[in-house]
Amino acid sequence: MADEDTQQPVLVIMGVSGSGKSTVAGILAGRLGWDLEEGDDLHPPANVEKMHSGIPLTDEDRWPWLESVAAWIREHTAAGLPGIITCSALKRIYRDRIRGDHVVFVHLAGDKDIIERRMSARRDHFMPTTLLDSQIDTLEPPDPDENTLVVNIGRRPVDMAAEIIDRLGLTAQPGSSTSGSDHPAASSVPPPGDPLTAPDTPPEP
Repeated sequence: MADEDTQQPVLVIMGVSGSGKSTVAGILAGRLGWDLEEGDDLHPPANVEKMHSGIPLTDEDRWPWLESVAAWIREHTAAGLPGIITCSALKRIYRDRIRGDHVVFVHLAGDKDIIERRMSARRDHFMPTTLLDSQIDTLEPPDPDENTLVVNIGRRPVDMAAEIIDRLGLTAQPGSSTSGSDHPAASSVPPPGDPLTAPDTPPEP
Protein backbone atom coordinates (compact mmCIF):
# COMPACT_ATOMS: atom_id res chain seq x y z
CA MET A 1 0.00 0.00 0.00
CA ALA A 2 1.39 3.38 -1.00
CA ASP A 3 1.72 6.17 1.50
CA GLU A 4 -1.29 8.54 1.52
CA ASP A 5 0.95 11.50 0.68
CA THR A 6 2.73 9.82 -2.23
CA GLN A 7 0.14 7.54 -3.82
CA GLN A 8 -0.32 8.45 -7.44
CA PRO A 9 -3.81 8.50 -8.94
CA VAL A 10 -5.98 6.41 -11.14
CA LEU A 11 -6.76 8.58 -14.15
CA VAL A 12 -10.21 8.35 -15.70
CA ILE A 13 -9.78 9.64 -19.26
CA MET A 14 -13.26 10.94 -20.02
CA GLY A 15 -15.16 12.68 -22.79
CA VAL A 16 -17.49 11.97 -25.68
CA SER A 17 -16.71 9.31 -28.24
CA GLY A 18 -14.09 10.50 -30.71
CA SER A 19 -12.32 12.85 -28.29
CA GLY A 20 -9.19 10.69 -28.31
CA LYS A 21 -9.53 8.88 -24.99
CA SER A 22 -7.97 5.59 -26.11
CA THR A 23 -5.11 7.24 -27.96
CA VAL A 24 -4.13 9.56 -25.12
CA ALA A 25 -4.57 6.82 -22.53
CA GLY A 26 -2.32 4.49 -24.52
CA ILE A 27 0.42 7.10 -24.79
CA LEU A 28 0.22 7.82 -21.05
CA ALA A 29 0.40 4.12 -20.20
CA GLY A 30 3.38 3.63 -22.48
CA ARG A 31 5.29 6.53 -20.96
CA LEU A 32 4.42 5.88 -17.33
CA GLY A 33 4.21 2.09 -17.38
CA TRP A 34 0.90 2.27 -15.54
CA ASP A 35 -1.88 -0.30 -15.81
CA LEU A 36 -4.32 0.47 -18.62
CA GLU A 37 -7.94 -0.59 -19.13
CA GLU A 38 -10.12 0.27 -22.10
CA GLY A 39 -13.48 1.05 -20.54
CA ASP A 40 -15.36 0.11 -23.70
CA ASP A 41 -14.11 -3.46 -23.28
CA LEU A 42 -16.08 -3.68 -20.01
CA HIS A 43 -19.44 -3.07 -21.70
CA PRO A 44 -21.71 -6.14 -21.75
CA PRO A 45 -22.44 -7.49 -25.25
CA ALA A 46 -25.98 -6.09 -25.21
CA ASN A 47 -24.63 -2.55 -24.80
CA VAL A 48 -22.15 -3.01 -27.63
CA GLU A 49 -24.91 -4.27 -29.90
CA LYS A 50 -27.13 -1.28 -29.10
CA MET A 51 -24.35 1.21 -29.81
CA HIS A 52 -23.34 -0.61 -32.99
CA SER A 53 -26.97 -0.28 -34.11
CA GLY A 54 -26.97 3.46 -33.37
CA ILE A 55 -29.22 3.15 -30.30
CA PRO A 56 -28.19 5.40 -27.39
CA LEU A 57 -27.66 3.65 -24.06
CA THR A 58 -30.02 4.35 -21.16
CA ASP A 59 -28.94 4.88 -17.57
CA GLU A 60 -30.11 1.35 -16.82
CA ASP A 61 -27.79 0.06 -19.55
CA ARG A 62 -24.86 1.91 -18.07
CA TRP A 63 -25.09 0.96 -14.37
CA PRO A 64 -23.60 -2.56 -14.70
CA TRP A 65 -20.84 -1.18 -16.93
CA LEU A 66 -20.03 1.62 -14.50
CA GLU A 67 -19.83 -0.90 -11.66
CA SER A 68 -17.24 -2.83 -13.65
CA VAL A 69 -15.29 0.40 -14.19
CA ALA A 70 -15.57 1.25 -10.49
CA ALA A 71 -14.36 -2.22 -9.48
CA TRP A 72 -11.23 -1.85 -11.62
CA ILE A 73 -10.54 1.54 -10.06
CA ARG A 74 -11.09 0.27 -6.52
CA GLU A 75 -8.71 -2.66 -7.05
CA HIS A 76 -5.97 -0.22 -7.97
CA THR A 77 -6.52 2.46 -5.36
CA ALA A 78 -6.86 -0.15 -2.60
CA ALA A 79 -3.57 -1.73 -3.69
CA GLY A 80 -1.85 1.66 -3.87
CA LEU A 81 -1.33 1.29 -7.62
CA PRO A 82 -1.78 4.03 -10.20
CA GLY A 83 -3.72 3.25 -13.34
CA ILE A 84 -5.44 4.64 -16.41
CA ILE A 85 -8.94 3.76 -17.58
CA THR A 86 -11.01 5.24 -20.37
CA CYS A 87 -14.65 5.98 -19.61
CA SER A 88 -17.00 8.51 -21.20
CA ALA A 89 -18.36 9.46 -17.72
CA LEU A 90 -20.76 11.86 -19.38
CA LYS A 91 -23.01 12.65 -16.41
CA ARG A 92 -22.17 13.61 -12.86
CA ILE A 93 -24.23 10.69 -11.54
CA TYR A 94 -22.01 8.37 -13.61
CA ARG A 95 -18.87 9.97 -12.19
CA ASP A 96 -20.34 9.66 -8.70
CA ARG A 97 -20.37 5.88 -9.21
CA ILE A 98 -16.64 5.72 -9.95
CA ARG A 99 -15.06 8.62 -8.05
CA GLY A 100 -13.01 8.10 -4.90
CA ASP A 101 -9.75 8.88 -3.17
CA HIS A 102 -6.80 9.05 -5.58
CA VAL A 103 -9.09 9.26 -8.64
CA VAL A 104 -8.61 12.12 -11.11
CA PHE A 105 -10.92 12.74 -14.06
CA VAL A 106 -9.13 13.98 -17.18
CA HIS A 107 -11.73 15.55 -19.45
CA LEU A 108 -10.75 15.70 -23.13
CA ALA A 109 -12.88 18.58 -24.36
CA GLY A 110 -13.11 20.26 -27.73
CA ASP A 111 -15.00 21.41 -30.78
CA LYS A 112 -17.69 19.16 -32.26
CA ASP A 113 -16.28 19.53 -35.79
CA ILE A 114 -12.90 18.19 -34.68
CA ILE A 115 -14.54 15.23 -32.94
CA GLU A 116 -16.71 14.44 -35.97
CA ARG A 117 -13.62 14.34 -38.20
CA ARG A 118 -11.86 12.03 -35.77
CA MET A 119 -14.85 9.69 -35.57
CA SER A 120 -15.19 9.56 -39.36
CA ALA A 121 -11.54 8.53 -39.66
CA ARG A 122 -11.80 5.68 -37.15
CA ARG A 123 -11.93 2.06 -38.20
CA ASP A 124 -13.18 -1.02 -36.35
CA HIS A 125 -15.07 0.85 -33.63
CA PHE A 126 -18.65 0.09 -32.68
CA MET A 127 -19.70 3.71 -31.98
CA PRO A 128 -21.22 5.29 -35.13
CA THR A 129 -20.90 9.02 -35.79
CA THR A 130 -24.70 9.30 -35.61
CA LEU A 131 -24.51 8.93 -31.81
CA LEU A 132 -22.23 11.95 -31.33
CA ASP A 133 -25.13 14.41 -30.97
CA SER A 134 -26.67 12.17 -28.31
CA GLN A 135 -23.39 12.05 -26.41
CA ILE A 136 -22.91 15.82 -26.59
CA ASP A 137 -26.49 16.36 -25.38
CA THR A 138 -25.89 13.95 -22.50
CA LEU A 139 -22.53 15.43 -21.45
CA GLU A 140 -22.49 17.32 -18.16
CA PRO A 141 -19.02 18.92 -17.93
CA PRO A 142 -17.44 18.33 -14.51
CA ASP A 143 -18.20 20.96 -11.88
CA PRO A 144 -15.47 22.89 -10.04
CA ASP A 145 -15.86 20.67 -6.96
CA GLU A 146 -14.96 17.54 -8.96
CA ASN A 147 -11.34 16.43 -9.09
CA THR A 148 -10.88 17.14 -12.79
CA LEU A 149 -8.22 18.26 -15.23
CA VAL A 150 -9.60 19.69 -18.49
CA VAL A 151 -7.40 19.17 -21.56
CA ASN A 152 -8.31 20.76 -24.88
CA ILE A 153 -8.19 18.50 -27.94
CA GLY A 154 -7.20 19.59 -31.43
CA ARG A 155 -3.48 19.06 -30.81
CA ARG A 156 -1.25 16.05 -31.24
CA PRO A 157 -2.16 13.33 -28.73
CA VAL A 158 1.48 13.15 -27.62
CA ASP A 159 1.31 16.81 -26.66
CA MET A 160 -1.93 16.27 -24.76
CA ALA A 161 -0.36 13.37 -22.86
CA ALA A 162 2.70 15.46 -22.05
CA GLU A 163 0.47 18.21 -20.67
CA ILE A 164 -1.35 15.73 -18.42
CA ILE A 165 1.91 14.32 -17.06
CA ASP A 166 3.31 17.80 -16.44
CA ARG A 167 0.23 19.38 -14.86
CA LEU A 168 -0.41 16.43 -12.54
CA GLY A 169 3.27 15.77 -11.78
CA LEU A 170 2.99 12.09 -12.74
CA THR A 171 5.94 9.71 -12.70
CA ALA A 172 6.59 6.03 -13.40
CA GLN A 173 5.58 4.16 -10.26
CA PRO A 174 7.74 1.46 -8.67
CA GLY A 175 5.50 -1.58 -8.26
CA SER A 176 3.28 -0.63 -11.18
CA SER A 177 3.48 -2.30 -14.57
CA THR A 178 6.86 -0.71 -15.29
CA SER A 179 8.60 -3.04 -12.83
CA GLY A 180 5.81 -5.52 -12.07
CA SER A 181 5.11 -6.87 -15.54
CA ASP A 182 6.95 -7.86 -18.68
CA HIS A 183 4.31 -5.95 -20.64
CA PRO A 184 4.11 -2.19 -20.02
CA ALA A 185 0.51 -1.16 -19.32
CA ALA A 186 -0.56 -4.73 -18.56
CA SER A 187 -2.68 -5.13 -15.45
CA SER A 188 -0.62 -5.95 -12.37
CA VAL A 189 -3.58 -6.22 -10.00
CA PRO A 190 -4.11 -9.77 -8.66
CA PRO A 191 -5.63 -12.09 -9.68
CA PRO A 192 -3.77 -11.84 -13.01
CA GLY A 193 -5.78 -11.96 -16.20
CA ASP A 194 -4.89 -11.85 -19.84
CA PRO A 195 -2.19 -9.22 -20.38
CA LEU A 196 -3.34 -5.99 -21.96
CA THR A 197 -0.71 -4.13 -23.89
CA ALA A 198 -0.64 -0.60 -25.20
CA PRO A 199 1.93 0.78 -27.63
CA ASP A 200 3.93 3.86 -26.72
CA THR A 201 2.47 5.70 -29.70
CA PRO A 202 -0.88 4.13 -30.68
CA PRO A 203 -2.43 5.21 -33.98
CA GLU A 204 -4.81 8.14 -34.02
CA PRO A 205 -8.37 6.76 -33.83
